[in-house]
Amino acid sequence: PHPAIQQYYCSSKKLYIGALFPMSGGWPGGQACLPAAQMALDLVNNRTDILPDYELELIHYDSMCDPGEATKLLYDLLYTEPIKIVLMPGCSSVSTLVAEAARMWNLIVFSYGSSSPALSNRQRFPTFFRTHPSATLHNPTRVRLFQKWGWTKIATIQQTTEVFTSTLDDLEERVKEAGIEISVRQSFLTDPAVAVKNLKPVLGTQTFKTWFHLWQVFKEKLYGKKYVWFLIGWYADNWFKIKDPAINCTVENMTEAVEGHVTTEIVMLNPETVRGASNLTSQEFLAQLMSRLGGKNPEETGGFQEAPLAYDAVWALALALNKTVAPLRAKGWTLEDFNYNNKEITAEIYRALNTSSFEGVSGHVVFDAQGSRMAWTLIEQLQGGSYKKIGYYDSTKGNLSWYGNDKWIGLGPPADQTRVIEEFRYLSQKLFVSMSVFAGLGILLGIVCLSFNIYNSSIRYIQNSQPYLNNMTAVGCVLALAAVFPLGIDGLHVHRSQFPVVCQFRLWLLGLGFSLAYGSMFTKIWWVHTVFTKKDEKKEKRKHLEPWKLYATVAVLLAIDVLSLLIWQIVDPLHITVEKFTKEAPKEDLDVLIQPLLEHCSSEKMNTWLGVVYGYKGLLLLLGIFLAYETKSISTEKINDHRAVGMAIYNVAVLCMITAPVTMILSSQQDASFAFASLAIIFSVYITLVVLFVPKIRRLITRGEWQSEQQDTLKTGSSNNNDEEKSRQLERENRELQKIIQEKEERVTELRNQLAERQALRSRRRPSSLPASFSNSSNLYQGEGKLSRNNCHNSRLPLLYK
Repeated sequence: PHPAIQQYYCSSKKLYIGALFPMSGGWPGGQACLPAAQMALDLVNNRTDILPDYELELIHYDSMCDPGEATKLLYDLLYTEPIKIVLMPGCSSVSTLVAEAARMWNLIVFSYGSSSPALSNRQRFPTFFRTHPSATLHNPTRVRLFQKWGWTKIATIQQTTEVFTSTLDDLEERVKEAGIEISVRQSFLTDPAVAVKNLKPVLGTQTFKTWFHLWQVFKEKLYGKKYVWFLIGWYADNWFKIKDPAINCTVENMTEAVEGHVTTEIVMLNPETVRGASNLTSQEFLAQLMSRLGGKNPEETGGFQEAPLAYDAVWALALALNKTVAPLRAKGWTLEDFNYNNKEITAEIYRALNTSSFEGVSGHVVFDAQGSRMAWTLIEQLQGGSYKKIGYYDSTKGNLSWYGNDKWIGLGPPADQTRVIEEFRYLSQKLFVSMSVFAGLGILLGIVCLSFNIYNSSIRYIQNSQPYLNNMTAVGCVLALAAVFPLGIDGLHVHRSQFPVVCQFRLWLLGLGFSLAYGSMFTKIWWVHTVFTKKDEKKEKRKHLEPWKLYATVAVLLAIDVLSLLIWQIVDPLHITVEKFTKEAPKEDLDVLIQPLLEHCSSEKMNTWLGVVYGYKGLLLLLGIFLAYETKSISTEKINDHRAVGMAIYNVAVLCMITAPVTMILSSQQDASFAFASLAIIFSVYITLVVLFVPKIRRLITRGEWQSEQQDTLKTGSSNNNDEEKSRQLERENRELQKIIQEKEERVTELRNQLAERQALRSRRRPSSLPASFSNSSNLYQGEGKLSRNNCHNSRLPLLYK
């Protein structure tokens, strides 16, 4: 070494730590924890700001995790030089022995691998501290998981050692407070066969650990999706793959038996990249530890998970001892003055440890009043032969956080209870998209019809169909089609708090759409029936159509709907209700029952309100059918499309009367109910738009009246007067007759020319004078021809303009 460092070591005073590392036995944690502790000692001794005048030295033995062996080694540590200032045991059973005896020697006991809850007893172990949290820290996590999964009963099985007994006593108190019952509690000393048999058929959480114990589970078939086992999480990740030659069980059998079990373990490695007291991150620590282990497989190295705890234990001791130097100097003491009778130095070390707080490679290091480490709990599950992290639990704050969306598998029922999973039934997305496409096309068609009607409202043929009522019909159809979208929206698309708003949209769009579309058609057919089915003397008085009365009728129907909907929403507003169906057992899962749920828009007196609305609109539909039938043979130019309106009313009435009861019957089948209601709306609207508007468009295009009517209207203005219509018709006939007359006159002229040519030819052949009779006849013919033509102009034409 460098001369300065060599001189430093030579001048430093040594402080000795007596340690017991189990290199073999039930938990060979010393295999990784001893190298980690030695790494920490090297770094501490190289620091000039921590115990600058001292050097820490580790004196360690292999306890084999056996209290008997540990007793002999403790005797050697205490009764052989040098004096040890602190003791560091590992296993809980060994730590219990050491901590109980150490009080007699005024020694601080600092453990890195003891989880027994019994060690938290300050009266029994007054000088005990540990970086490994108590096993009871798992119990709040377990209870929180039981509550999350809705368990009310569990069963337990344990080995009768102090660590497991005290842990289970604590668990029993906690589940009792949470309202969870322990239906069966079994224990064993060495052979778990009888205890496992007694668990059938109720299982929940257990604390045994070896191949022999789980082999009994495999033989009794107490594994799979119907059972959930909570195992201790402090073993290597491949512990179930390491064959025990004393047990007649294959690795495949064991892998099958432990699949899906849940473990809870303390977070022993800081998940964040933080440089703590040792100036190393957790990942840098692991890299250096792997180098010190010489390439050994971590999964086959005992205590690899607890190695950060041993590393931080040495740092906690070093920082605490460093903190005592100044207070001891003030009292005239030094650390090298420590002996087994000096209580003052022990008290200073105790106070320093009790107030420790620093960042280590295992996370934040702090101790509770019982000297136990406070830490987070990691929740893992064995999935497909490897452990998967599924969450963390912070017992100090009660926070349970998950990876992703609760990625656990096969968490079946504990005790004799079957786990029930609530599953909402949502509308088929393909069905929703299909109906939405048809509704969207219908809305586009409605807009086209509305635009056509508005643009051509000055044409006489359109005017005689009451274009304003047609506009109301088109708008009502668009609103009705828009209701298809909220009809298909459910909890898959919106949050439950927003679902009542969707319910309101459904109700108002359907109500207003029906009132506008059907109300405007009903008004037309009602007026035709009122006028043409009265007696002759009254009929003449009512033939004059007043449009405002038609609009007022539609307004009344619309006002009735608006008023009734307002009263409904104020008195008994719609809200979301959940319908529960019979529980279903999926084929692939033996322990799970699916509870299907369906969301509905409902109110307290839903049937009453539906009865009022359906009754009122049903009467309107029946009356519309009657009026359409009564007026089917009537012809009037005031409303020239009333027959098409009657046909639309037939279709709407039939579809509505079929759809209303059917959707009520199919309300529990969301796909069928939505499909039936949507198709009824779409067919009603399509038929209405096609029947009312397509003939108008076709007439204007095929008869050539589109442009000519508009030009004539621009020149002379438009009027609803029937005489003006007749006058225009006569003018068109006159123009046609004039063309015919012109053709006839041209034919007469042609014939006269031919006759003149024949007479000239005959005159050349017969130079003698012609008989007088022929001359007279020729003149007579010409006179008759003139007379005939004059008669055509003077007698026929005035008749045409009559």
